[in-house]
Amino acid sequence: MRKDSEMKKTAQNQLMKQKKGGVFSELNRHKTLYVMTIPALCFFLIFSYIPMMGVYYAFIDYDFGKGVLNSPFVGLKNFQYFVSGGWDAPIIYLTKNTILYNLVFILLGNIMQVMFAIMITTIVGRFFKRFAQSVMLLPHFVSYVIVGTIAYNIFNSNYGVLNSMLKALGGSGISVYMIEWIWPFIITFFFLWKGTGFGMVVYLAAITGFDREVYEAAKIDGCNLVKEIRYITLPMLKPTFIMLVLFSLGGIMKGQFELFYNLIQRNGQLFNVTDVLDTYIYRAMTVNFNLGTSTAAGVYQSVFGFILVVTVNRIIRKTSPENALF
Repeated sequence: MRKDSEMKKTAQNQLMKQKKGGVFSELNRHKTLYVMTIPALCFFLIFSYIPMMGVYYAFIDYDFGKGVLNSPFVGLKNFQYFVSGGWDAPIIYLTKNTILYNLVFILLGNIMQVMFAIMITTIVGRFFKRFAQSVMLLPHFVSYVIVGTIAYNIFNSNYGVLNSMLKALGGSGISVYMIEWIWPFIITFFFLWKGTGFGMVVYLAAITGFDREVYEAAKIDGCNLVKEIRYITLPMLKPTFIMLVLFSLGGIMKGQFELFYNLIQRNGQLFNVTDVLDTYIYRAMTVNFNLGTSTAAGVYQSVFGFILVVTVNRIIRKTSPENALF
């Protein structure tokens, strides 16, 4: 008891000395560690914090001839077009499309990755296991430009594969690029086709690292494959699943720009159900040359995404503190 009290007193004295020393004492004591953080701090300063000064474009009527400093300050005028129009305002349908698409991508994508990772680990044949894994991984290396070309060659109304088959069977062709409701399914399909194999690798690595003695003990107790997956694999994958979903939520306001742009291009007929914040900002920059409006949309995208991530993390911290990010 005496030793414990002495150790506690010594620790308190050290803590008091550290507090009295202040920041400079702390830096001097752990100078090696702080020097090692300098490259990372420089990276984030140059590529993450200095570009934030571009937010100023959202509050000026940028004139290419006058430059940034001499362009007139207009306050929140650039945000007015973005939020005006009631329920038809760009902010409404862009937010809805961006969040709904990303929620589907995150949840359905992670569920598919878990399913295929479990399926791969249960395959007995070594050659077939490697072959299946390679086949599922290959779409990740296909460019989104190629994905857009594949979709165009399938759904083209004149000579696409789909219409050629329908006409050969005696039916009439359909203009897929004019049908709004079908494109959320097409976009989701191509996202899952391209990303499931690559995303599966993380879950595959997690399952490979599980203690095999747990599975062997379960088999001795009479567990079959389904029960092993339900009572051992899925519960042990839960922290990885939550962590990956949280990381994905950090980018929920960023659409899969390459996917949407290459599949839809500039087909205004489909903008109502396929336009997301990234494609809107790109069009505002390249078609309308409106730097202020596009930056305002980007500011909204960042602020809304930040609030969303903090809110979700707070909810998880209350329900499951060990799985929260911060």
